Amino acid sequence: MPGSDAELARWVRSLGLPGLVDLHLHFMPQSVLDKVWRYFDQAAQHYGTEWPIQYRLPEQRRVEVLGELGVIRYAPLVYAHKPGMAQWLTEWALDFGARTPCAVPTATVFPEPGAADYLGAALEAGARCVKLHVQVGGFDPRDELLDPAWGLIAEAGVPAVVHCGHGPARGKYTGLDLFEQVLRRHPRLTAVLAHAGMPDYETAVRLALRHERVHLDTTMVGTGFSEDIAPLPADWPALLVELGDRIVLGSDFPNIPYEYAHQVQAIAGWAAADDRLGEPFLRRVLHDTPLRLLGG
Repeated sequence: MPGSDAELARWVRSLGLPGLVDLHLHFMPQSVLDKVWRYFDQAAQHYGTEWPIQYRLPEQRRVEVLGELGVIRYAPLVYAHKPGMAQWLTEWALDFGARTPCAVPTATVFPEPGAADYLGAALEAGARCVKLHVQVGGFDPRDELLDPAWGLIAEAGVPAVVHCGHGPARGKYTGLDLFEQVLRRHPRLTAVLAHAGMPDYETAVRLALRHERVHLDTTMVGTGFSEDIAPLPADWPALLVELGDRIVLGSDFPNIPYEYAHQVQAIAGWAAADDRLGEPFLRRVLHDTPLRLLGG
């Protein structure tokens, strides 16, 4: 497995892959990202642990770093925490995806009047992934204002990356049981559970087994940082066998407190821990499945 960022791209090529496809990382308008970084600077107050940002770099340099890491396709996610933000964040993300090699256009949505209108316009304009952050947004994913939006996402066949688990901090409307009510109303929805539903990993696996279009992303899962606050179950590799090709690479770049390669090391460790996984699992997680979800 790769020992550092410097070794990552070469190691990925040794698997017979052209590069990595990351379904969960972040680019945002700099004014918004600065506020996100200031929030993480106070992580000890919010989460009880320090959270130093590994890639606190100018936007163009972050794009270059991804290229050096061997990331050949990625979904630059944005999310709103209050009404009136989602439309202009989506417009920014559509532009960023159109002008940035390797990035795809993305969108976000918030429960507010007109949500279906601007989301529908974004999907028509080519958005290939939608992010909803229940914990940060503090909204109920079952809100009737979101119902048409869920329907649009399902009809478009694009993945919705949904942070609906209780980690790293419980929210008023977090919880996989609550989000499952959305899945029951929209069974054709392709949903990606951010952070594999952290900390309720086993619940997330069971939910995915009940809903064939549900995937889990690897974002921060199994890293030393997350193991200290939300450790994986001992039988995690065996649980992954059950899910087949519904695990996708996510990283949370740039807002991570360790090297990008550390996430891939964790995934490689799962693959090595169960003979039923191995390199075929790595190729699916690191490239094939996220590329399929993003439409190639």
